[in-house]
Amino acid sequence: MTVTQKPKKSSRSGGTAALSAPRDLSQLPVREMEQEQKKKLAGVDLPFTMLVLLLQAVGLIALFSASYADAYYYMDGNSFHYAIRQGIFAAAGLAAMYVISRMNYHKFHYFALPLMAFSIALLATRKLIPSIWVEHNGAVRWINLKVTEFQPSEIAKFAVILCFASLISVYGPKKMHTLRYGTLPFIGMIGAICGLMALQPHLSGMIIVAGIGVVMMFIGGTNIFWLGLGGGAGAAVLVYLMMTMEHAQQRLKVWLDPFIDPRGDGWQGVQSFLAIGTGGVWGLGLGQSRQKHLFLPEPANDFIFSVWCEEMGLVGALLVIILFAALILRGYYIAMRAGDKFGTLLAAGVTTQIALQTIINMCVVTGLMPVTGASLPFFSAGGTSLMVLLAEVGVVLSVSRRIPAPKQG
Repeated sequence: MTVTQKPKKSSRSGGTAALSAPRDLSQLPVREMEQEQKKKLAGVDLPFTMLVLLLQAVGLIALFSASYADAYYYMDGNSFHYAIRQGIFAAAGLAAMYVISRMNYHKFHYFALPLMAFSIALLATRKLIPSIWVEHNGAVRWINLKVTEFQPSEIAKFAVILCFASLISVYGPKKMHTLRYGTLPFIGMIGAICGLMALQPHLSGMIIVAGIGVVMMFIGGTNIFWLGLGGGAGAAVLVYLMMTMEHAQQRLKVWLDPFIDPRGDGWQGVQSFLAIGTGGVWGLGLGQSRQKHLFLPEPANDFIFSVWCEEMGLVGALLVIILFAALILRGYYIAMRAGDKFGTLLAAGVTTQIALQTIINMCVVTGLMPVTGASLPFFSAGGTSLMVLLAEVGVVLSVSRRIPAPKQG
């Protein structure tokens, strides 16, 4: 009597699956993602964390030194007003950074489109509910919350990062190479946000949002032809706005030669040059700036780097530039090693935002760009913008926690 054995199922298909590329974790259910990631969860990227903390510490010192004269004059003799306020927001931001760094960044997928819709609606209130907006130096960019003011553009920047990262990781390489999926939706979102920012007007915010979007589309695999065509159209619109906006035209003229109106629109540029030139190589010493004593406008905000150059000189300026360069390079390093496309895009987007704001601010104070109102990350006064920035840094640290361990053997 012969016993017929059932043929065993071939294991080739299973072996092939095991050797295939790992699944994109952003496509898995949240519970399954957490189970897979817990096995690999490691500490945050230490160099990136230390650079952030160091820049924040130096930024608070620079802010107090640059702001105490203004604070004493405008805040009834309270020289510590801006420094204390910034310190409180920095502490809250660092707490948010820590909490977010412990979260699984894949959960942010669910907030991408709602945050984009919320940011567009918030920017639209500039025309729909103008009474809640306040004006400073001819620009209406802030919403008054009674206890503080904040710029909706800060939320819009992160909305672009999160929404673009989510959509690109969902679409995949094939769809991203098409006009319908890889170009039109993203150009539409950039156009909507920049169009609403133009109503404020907020030229530097428009440049930063467009820059973040273009970089993320490039990383995501958008067809170079469509990306170049869209970028060219955006540049043409930017030039048109600069030529038609009255305040932009005046700033362009003063940028080319601030001494044509040294006591008017060219005052900021002239005083910034005096501050940087006075600092020389070694600087006048911390706290010894002269231009911050009601000569240089916005010494604690847009022109804080001018005061830093005056007090710490070329050496101090180069040290800060090196710290920012190291932070930016480390951010892109984290993006390159991320476990999936979503993590790569999140880290790259936040790093690009920091890079663009740093470059624009330093170019403005040194006269390489017209005055645009871009703050220096971790340095410039602005509590809510600092909190949002530190929260975004927490997202990068969350990505760094889940970088796959290198294979052994």
